[in-house]
Amino acid sequence: MKLVEVGDNPRWKKEFLRLPVRLYRDEQNWIRPLDTDVENVFDPRKNQYFGHGECIRWLLLDERGQTIGRVAAFIDRNTAHTHEQPTGGLGFFECIDDQRAAFRLFDAGKTWLQSRGMEAMDGPINFGERDNWWGLLVEGFDYEPTYCMPYTKAYYIPFFEGYGFRDYFRQHTYGRPAKGLGVAESVHQRAQRVYQNPAYQFRHLDKQHLDQYAEDFRTIYNKAWVKHDGVKEMSEQQARAIIGKLKPIMDPEIIWFAYYDNQPVAFFIVLPEFNQIVKHLNGKLDLIGKLKFLWHKRRGTVKKVFGVAFGVVPEHQGKGVESAITLAYTTIGWKDTFPYEEFEMNWIGDFNPAMMRFVTQVGGKIKKTHVTYRLLFDPNQAFKRAREIGSRQLAIGSRQ
Repeated sequence: MKLVEVGDNPRWKKEFLRLPVRLYRDEQNWIRPLDTDVENVFDPRKNQYFGHGECIRWLLLDERGQTIGRVAAFIDRNTAHTHEQPTGGLGFFECIDDQRAAFRLFDAGKTWLQSRGMEAMDGPINFGERDNWWGLLVEGFDYEPTYCMPYTKAYYIPFFEGYGFRDYFRQHTYGRPAKGLGVAESVHQRAQRVYQNPAYQFRHLDKQHLDQYAEDFRTIYNKAWVKHDGVKEMSEQQARAIIGKLKPIMDPEIIWFAYYDNQPVAFFIVLPEFNQIVKHLNGKLDLIGKLKFLWHKRRGTVKKVFGVAFGVVPEHQGKGVESAITLAYTTIGWKDTFPYEEFEMNWIGDFNPAMMRFVTQVGGKIKKTHVTYRLLFDPNQAFKRAREIGSRQLAIGSRQ
């Protein structure tokens, strides 16, 4: 077996994208990601993480020169030293069903990270935000993946665990019908108490004022998430970039904000699940791909929405705001004219028991589970799972 660095080699870049197509050709629930969504991770012009990190990726070739595996390793210097052990990342792992090949790829990532002072690596994760390419699928192989989330082989599980990776935290995806009953009476009661307070207001996003909503999003995020491990404060530029990226696919009536005395205190960001269109594009968003995308969008192919992020600032947690903003969403989501049939609540970490309880109270049931593993390079070091973030912290999505 031979390990080759992808670098700027056009042939190896193409192979990095083509290997999963061959590996998953018989998996009916796998959806080929858009090539650009993967390649943008490794493009310093597109991925801001290169401004404070570095990344490398490899292919593994067999004796005939055929590609049998791939992997990437990376360091985010903004967060690497926020853990007890300086920690890097390993991701975009794909491999044939061969433990020797898998361990060769893991060895490459470990050696590269050790040479840069790291003492642990998390994987499989993304060189970027948690909302994309994060975790190994361990439950839910009968369901299609959410947009930009991994669908991986079941035989990868013993590869990671056999190498010594341990379960650092689990990310659950909950599902329920988009309309109808299933919300606990206690949720209704908490919401009604909030509605009786005229200082609270709830409204969905208006595309005419995206800059203001970007700033409201940033305000809530910086209050609700920055205290968590490995999370840095969001800048105005970052917030505008996130909202700008969502603009082409957002449905403004299903993105909600809460205000108290006109100050932003909570958001509930829901998006159409465009993987239901991506699966028809064969990884290409060229001119033909864009025409297909528009055709499916107008045809109403998308029948599922998913919760991307849900957050309440600390001073308004435990007051029923989470219930009130959820029921505010249902004023749109439960109408007969609502075009969606399924609702998924994506990326809910098991380190947030309050959020897990809440999504159960609004009728959610676990459909898929991903595991973020951690490998300590020194086996004598004490391993600790991700710490819980507090009994009242309510946040779902990539930045919790």
